[in-house]
Amino acid sequence: MPVTQQRLPSWVVNRTGRLGNAEPVIRRLRKGRLVTVCEEARCPNIGECFDRGTATFMLLGDTCTRRCAFCSVTTGRPRPVDPLEPARVAETAAQMGLRYVVVTTVARDDLADEGAGQFVRTIAALRKRLPGVEVEVLTGDFNGREELLGRVIAARPDVFGHNLETVRRVTPQIRGRATYDRSLEVLRVAGRLVREQGFGLVKSGVMVGLGETREELSETMKDIRSTGCSIITVGQYLRPTRAHHAVARYVEPHEFEEIAAQARAIGFAEVASGALVRSSYRADKVFATVRGSAP
Repeated sequence: MPVTQQRLPSWVVNRTGRLGNAEPVIRRLRKGRLVTVCEEARCPNIGECFDRGTATFMLLGDTCTRRCAFCSVTTGRPRPVDPLEPARVAETAAQMGLRYVVVTTVARDDLADEGAGQFVRTIAALRKRLPGVEVEVLTGDFNGREELLGRVIAARPDVFGHNLETVRRVTPQIRGRATYDRSLEVLRVAGRLVREQGFGLVKSGVMVGLGETREELSETMKDIRSTGCSIITVGQYLRPTRAHHAVARYVEPHEFEEIAAQARAIGFAEVASGALVRSSYRADKVFATVRGSAP
């Protein structure tokens, strides 16, 4: 039976799409010819984050080689890699006064290194331009290629992120080429590599409201934690357009509180759980909390 799209509840609609005083951030991004996941993925927090003077940079253009049923990023044939992009990210981050920078990318299955090299170059450019900067990366699955994961983690991001997105049963409906087990393996390998080099944290995220049960969500969080991942984000799936997967239900605020308590009981060092939580939402504060609690 098809899922009927529901009206947005008040705890979601009240902040969705408000840009506030975002013009200074937008001007810098345009001047730097940079793409953000905030804009391309239609993030509901774009107004708040741009107002705070922050943004999540998206490397390698605005065109993805994959077509996921939950994501509004354009699918098609991407442009060639821009070798000057890492320096522009670093310069723009400096102009914005950022001390914590989150960098993600579109999937680039068309490239021999699937974009790993651009992550490495961008981390290096940020560290050169902004000594002491903290860097969080959110990567795709690199088709499970451990050597590519190793290259990114060897660049020593403070946080390595890869999202599992949803529970095992729902994954084939929304993630296209990606698989549940491959993403778990990415997290498992990342956890091992950061432990071996003695630097970095691993982070993952899931969406709710896609038809999963609480029991399935619990099992998914346990699976993620078993990889050594120490940070998890949980947020409400919001349908970008009518062409995308429908929302099965809107999870109420008290349920997000229950999910957060359960995730902490499972052993996560920090949890961000709420209707409008996204992978990079207030990522600097999440990282600071974990670092502050470290022995």
